[in-house]
Amino acid sequence: MATPDLPDFDCVIIGSGFGGAVSALRMTEKGYRVAVLERGRRLQPADIEAGTRRLSKLMWAPGLGLRGYFTQWVFRHVAVVGGVAVGGGSQVFAGVLLRPPAATFAAAAWPRAESDWQQALAPHYTEAERMLGAGANPARGLQDHLLQRTAEALGAGHTFAGIESQAIYFGQRGEGVDPYFGGAGPARHGCQHCGECLAACRHGAKNSLDLNYLHLAQRQGAQVFAETTVTGIVPQADGGYVVTTRPSFGGAATPAYRARKVIVAAGVVGTLQLLFHCRDGARTLPRLSSALGQHVRTNSESIVGVLLPKGNKGNADGACITTHYYADANTHVTQNRFPASFAYMRWTSGPVVEARSPAERRRKTLLALLRRPGLPLANWLARDWPGRAVTLTVMQNVDSELAFVHRRSWWRPWRWQLATQRAPGSASPAFIPQATQIAQTMARLSGGEAICPVLESVGDLAVTAHILGGAVVADTPEHGVIDANHEVFGYPGLYVVDGAAVPANLGVNPSLTITAMAERAMSRMPARATLPTLRAAAGR
Repeated sequence: MATPDLPDFDCVIIGSGFGGAVSALRMTEKGYRVAVLERGRRLQPADIEAGTRRLSKLMWAPGLGLRGYFTQWVFRHVAVVGGVAVGGGSQVFAGVLLRPPAATFAAAAWPRAESDWQQALAPHYTEAERMLGAGANPARGLQDHLLQRTAEALGAGHTFAGIESQAIYFGQRGEGVDPYFGGAGPARHGCQHCGECLAACRHGAKNSLDLNYLHLAQRQGAQVFAETTVTGIVPQADGGYVVTTRPSFGGAATPAYRARKVIVAAGVVGTLQLLFHCRDGARTLPRLSSALGQHVRTNSESIVGVLLPKGNKGNADGACITTHYYADANTHVTQNRFPASFAYMRWTSGPVVEARSPAERRRKTLLALLRRPGLPLANWLARDWPGRAVTLTVMQNVDSELAFVHRRSWWRPWRWQLATQRAPGSASPAFIPQATQIAQTMARLSGGEAICPVLESVGDLAVTAHILGGAVVADTPEHGVIDANHEVFGYPGLYVVDGAAVPANLGVNPSLTITAMAERAMSRMPARATLPTLRAAAGR
């Protein structure tokens, strides 16, 4: 290689979320020398405790001096939230590990490389559940009783249940023990049912990736470089790649890394930003498929909720999500508890209205705000808003689609940025009439007020923590960016292993499926012994 003094690894992994963490452990087990590059920090219990209390300690916005671990992107058609830390999105997820229904895998978007994707992924789901410590949630609280009553009122009470598969340790085997890996894992402590999961877990109960896949990968030799932002991927003449970086928060320069294999696992937005830059900006990967940025899905998700009457508190009697139900064959509903630092969401909430289209919903919402100005004011001034707010995530496995494109900023034309477009013929992913009915029913039963983000009701933006696609698995480069082994078409040794690879709406929380798809991809990787090292390839 032309750059002999760069750090030399067999495999560089960009990102440490579900796809990156799985890749780190499995590639290390196969004998590869692995480097994981993560732009966020390593979280300590004090960081998490501060993040549960104060928004300034929770949010990631380095340009504003905020070095937390929760971020939000707002585009024309979608607002996306996610985690930025060692462990990626697992630090701020609710731990729900559900397998999608069979109908999900019947979608035409799944490539023909597998005749039955549900069957092909089945053993990898099982392994992902084992590694993530899946267990039944035993808790029930105020939110759960309200959700059950809502399901019963809407004729779906028979589908209501506790979360039977969750990545949380509930203390069944005692305190200060490793209940999962026979002493090879870190000591764990049981869930405190504090409802703070979305701001990470300071108690050591939630099974975030730094406590399983990444922990074991590092024990076997993988190196994790935190606070390192990747700026480019450059193919080399010998078949390897150089990955260029910069420090996430300024300071001393970070090196470039070279490797035979590179796995991009930066989360959907991060992965698309990097790949678009390499294709259209720096032009180091000009042959990337024209399907890059296409087939993006929001998991057909809508956020609604209820502000309970004064004197009610429902966020400190369980984990973030404890129960769920199916409103119909395509619609899945969970409740959510929020920590104190999520109180900022009251400023973005407005009334829920009945409507037959996004345009009608926008008009009726604005009229409701004008006719009843006291309603949003009561929400904004509510004391203990996180305790009184029951937030509902309504997900569907029906198809809706967006596209990300890469274009110059209109107000900073020297910079390129991601933007969204509605796919031709696709319905708004932010408009789910069932969500309105569910929120209004719970409000009636509880005596509260139905609320939803004005980004959805007025802006027609889907608000989601479960963005999928953009670099999907496909049979040909005309239909996707990667093949069924997750290798990028036209670039041997370059892979995408994260939510960007998922080709369809799942209708349930996607972390388990992303993990299972990563396990499947890694099972197809050859062992290192069968590959030449970079040094050998360079004649050194």
